[in-house]
Amino acid sequence: MTVGVKVIRKSGILVSKLVSVLLVLLYIGQTVCIVYLIHERYQLQGILREQQLKINELEEKLKILNIIEDFQVGFKNHEVAQLTKVVYDESKRYGYDPLLILALILTESSFRKGQISEMGALGLMQVKPSVGHALSQRRGIHWGGELSLFEPSFNVRLGTLYLFELILKFKDVKKAIIAYNLGENALKLRLKQGQRLPTYYLSKVLKKYKELKEKYEQSKG
Repeated sequence: MTVGVKVIRKSGILVSKLVSVLLVLLYIGQTVCIVYLIHERYQLQGILREQQLKINELEEKLKILNIIEDFQVGFKNHEVAQLTKVVYDESKRYGYDPLLILALILTESSFRKGQISEMGALGLMQVKPSVGHALSQRRGIHWGGELSLFEPSFNVRLGTLYLFELILKFKDVKKAIIAYNLGENALKLRLKQGQRLPTYYLSKVLKKYKELKEKYEQSKG
């Protein structure tokens, strides 16, 4: 009887160890499966986020394209495509709402090709040659002479850069927009003398910006 009991006990221990090993293996297998599923889930979420970002980018570019096509005068199809890209890229570079840049262009030149102001400002964003040359020198941008300001993409690059510099100097978007039209030194003088700032130009830009948002962002929804 003693021998039989020992055999039974040994058998029980072996069975217990076997069950324990199986349980451990099962636990490890379940853990591995869970980790794999979590990994796959995060990968899938990452892919979905990337796809959503691409969709958002395409929708934003399409909105810019639609606005340019609706207002532009005198541009060829490839120039419209280039303008769409540069407005999108420069807006991302400086943190602008693209519609603000488009509103500024509409105010400055009504999106007409080859515009020249009475003050000698050129192109879509009405950049003065002296301002364009100074910007190019400061930022290491190739300057091809004042005629290069009639090249739409180059003009928008310099115009958005100039506005960005004004925002940094005046620490205020509205003052920067006023300075874009009035002139940096003229605005500084008015601020120094405590004079009231002109708001006509700013009001025009903001009105066009509001109109663009109402028309093109509502139509998107």
